[in-house]
Amino acid sequence: MKHIKLSKFWDSLRSSYWFLPTLMAAEAIALAFSLLALDRSKSVDISAFSWIYQGGADGARAVLSVIAGSMVTVAVTAFSITVVALQLASSHFGPRLLRNFMQDQGNQIVLGTFIATFIYCLLVLRTIRGEDYQLFVPQISVTVGVLLAIASIGVLIYFIHHASTIIQVSHVIAEVSHDLERVTNRLFPDALGHELNQQDESAGDMPTDFAAAARPVRSKQTGYLQGIEDETLMQVACDENLLLQVKAYPGAFIIEGSPLVMAYPANRITDHLDKQINQAFIMGRELTEQQNVAFPIEQLVEIALRALSPAVNDPFTAIRCIDRLAEGLARLADRELPSPYRYDQSRTLRVIAAPVNFETLADTAFNQIRQYGSADSVVVGRLMAAIAAIAPFTRHFKQRYILQQHLEAIWHSSQQNFDYQQDLKTIEKQYHAALAALQQPQSAAKTML
Repeated sequence: MKHIKLSKFWDSLRSSYWFLPTLMAAEAIALAFSLLALDRSKSVDISAFSWIYQGGADGARAVLSVIAGSMVTVAVTAFSITVVALQLASSHFGPRLLRNFMQDQGNQIVLGTFIATFIYCLLVLRTIRGEDYQLFVPQISVTVGVLLAIASIGVLIYFIHHASTIIQVSHVIAEVSHDLERVTNRLFPDALGHELNQQDESAGDMPTDFAAAARPVRSKQTGYLQGIEDETLMQVACDENLLLQVKAYPGAFIIEGSPLVMAYPANRITDHLDKQINQAFIMGRELTEQQNVAFPIEQLVEIALRALSPAVNDPFTAIRCIDRLAEGLARLADRELPSPYRYDQSRTLRVIAAPVNFETLADTAFNQIRQYGSADSVVVGRLMAAIAAIAPFTRHFKQRYILQQHLEAIWHSSQQNFDYQQDLKTIEKQYHAALAALQQPQSAAKTML
């Protein structure tokens, strides 16, 4: 459980605009005190370095005052541009994409650099003493302040380029696609589990009276299920000699009182075990991709649907989303999905997880885009081309059957929406090409059901 909770905590820190700037501000404070101590010790002969500040107290105050004032102005401007970018992202790509922009470390580093430089200059400025007092001009510290100002100018130039890049639709789609790739590699490594087609053999290990003798363990809170700590469930099941069937899956919205697991036998479930099982289910106010591979797919679909809306009418953006969806589904189709049946070391069935299946992910990727884009011949053609591109990566016949069902639905929708014969002929040609790709012979390793 600690791993999931730490992952959730780190994800919330990455999505905040205060953590990294605060960390950089703390580093600026440490740097200021360290360099001031070095200046007071006079252990460095600055006369040997002509580039170190050699002026008096008034000049040092003027330099640091200008830098500090400029940093505040630039930080406010950068923050204003960031807010505008978030507003544009929310209106053009959907509010669910805001997390991706909030997690962008480039903007956080820019804001942190300006704040850190401002704090550093203030801390050094307050130590400067003129001739009326005990004279002290921290020449090394002032020089570092100037260097930080020069670095901040470079960061400002980077920010101008970065701010104009991250709101481009191609960049947004690519980043979501990379999120899909990362969560796929994390949740479905090649050597994990065994094929879902072996479930029938494991299903025979379930007790015959499971449905009658099992008891639901209900959720004690409401929210989106962000993750399940499998190790905790397995440990509880082994320690108490239980069989737990998980009824919830990451990404689902859980209402307080809804069943999380079915526990067998019911007479072994105590209030303490009920609490332990509930703690294995990590809830939150929003969806994340920690254990939910469908979330990046839904984000790509949302961008495509907004692009296909009459107010936007941008089929080219939808096409880019379809291409990325095809890439993600091809990667998922080529992975060995883990079995939902989990055993302990003595080969006793302990946990039955809620499986991730290719059919649900394909439905999420294709259904809504087909419904909203069925009147656009280019979008329809690209959907068929996407199915043809996924076909060679499928591992068994059932996946190809699912893809063929989507292909048939796209084909029938296009027949109802296109009256011009030339459009129909083009779509029909693409339909037969995709159908031929689905009917290509597979190797023995991939045709096994």
